[in-house]
Amino acid sequence: MGAIVPAPDHDQTIDLQQQVFRLQALLEASRQVHATIREEEVLESVLRIVVRELEMAGATFPGTGLSHGSGVEDGQEPEISPGNGNGAARTSLFRFPLNDRDGRRMAELVVAPPGDRELTIYETDFLEGLALQAAVALENARNHKRNVEYARVQQDLDSARAIQRSLLPQHLPDIPGYTVGFRSATCYEVGGDYLDILELPDRSVVMAVADVAGKGLASAMMSTSFRSAFRAMAVGATPLDELATRMNQHQWLEGEEARRRYVTAIFLRLYPERGEMEFVNAGHNPGFVIHADGSRWEIESSGTPLGLLPGMQYTMEHGAFPPGSRLLFYTDGLTEAFCGDEEFGPERLWDNFSRCEALKADGILDALWTAIQSFVKGGPQGDDMTALVLCRKAGKPVMEPAA
Repeated sequence: MGAIVPAPDHDQTIDLQQQVFRLQALLEASRQVHATIREEEVLESVLRIVVRELEMAGATFPGTGLSHGSGVEDGQEPEISPGNGNGAARTSLFRFPLNDRDGRRMAELVVAPPGDRELTIYETDFLEGLALQAAVALENARNHKRNVEYARVQQDLDSARAIQRSLLPQHLPDIPGYTVGFRSATCYEVGGDYLDILELPDRSVVMAVADVAGKGLASAMMSTSFRSAFRAMAVGATPLDELATRMNQHQWLEGEEARRRYVTAIFLRLYPERGEMEFVNAGHNPGFVIHADGSRWEIESSGTPLGLLPGMQYTMEHGAFPPGSRLLFYTDGLTEAFCGDEEFGPERLWDNFSRCEALKADGILDALWTAIQSFVKGGPQGDDMTALVLCRKAGKPVMEPAA
């Protein structure tokens, strides 16, 4: 005789069917709220499910301006209803938080049931599950929005970087008997270092290395403004002391932000056929000059940074640049490279520059960058780094004298 299998309980069967239906409904609701990557559409989808499919009287997300149905309005606080006649009061609105992965509140779903009644256990379970799925979809939508905004900003910064690179000298002057070279590496996408080389009609060559206070986009914008002013003044063969004085006043008059982003700069005018130079140092790092006999010379600052104080006057100095000499202008990103707490420093830069045997500017720049990279041992770049090297070959230049 076979075993007797008890007949399934009718109430248990109905309960299981309800659970299946509820899970199916929750899966469909989850599919709907995850079908978009727009924050407002995620919230709208949740409200639509609550009112149309769960048949609540109304629902809202306070503070968003979004609501569906009646009995609840955006920003409405829970109301106290008279209750069931025995004096017991209850709230007519029910709240379900939408928290991110770290538990921070992103939004809150407020639901008004029909007839001001209590929610059933099935409705509460469904709404709690819906709130969990909506929270995931909402966080994904916000992350997507941030990623899109970041990509747009990154694209703008990449364009700004390309523009700033294009403002560096694109063609170095061919100066018989001399070599000239430069290198510039920004700390971020764009930076505040500035370098320029201009050939003038009198066959002299004007060079400048400057450093805007700070780093990043604001300093880069200021360096672009500085470039325009410098080029407008330099092409007119303005004496360097007057040029620095006028540049200082220009920077000061640019306004409060320009004054906070003052500019240190060192200017040089080279007369190649005579082997002479004029220079002005406006609060910048000292320029280094080494002659063929090993003698050294530092071009010290003769005034404050440009734009720091109004009405400043600057002094122009003169110096010889005989055959076998080499010159280095740089920004403080080279000397302020760190290995732990130890700084590369101007002494190391002087030492490495003086030990460079080559009289080719590019070779010297390669040697300096190699020394700095070896010192920092792969550490991150902490500041913009720019350097200009000028060398005069041994022997007499072949340039014809100016008429």
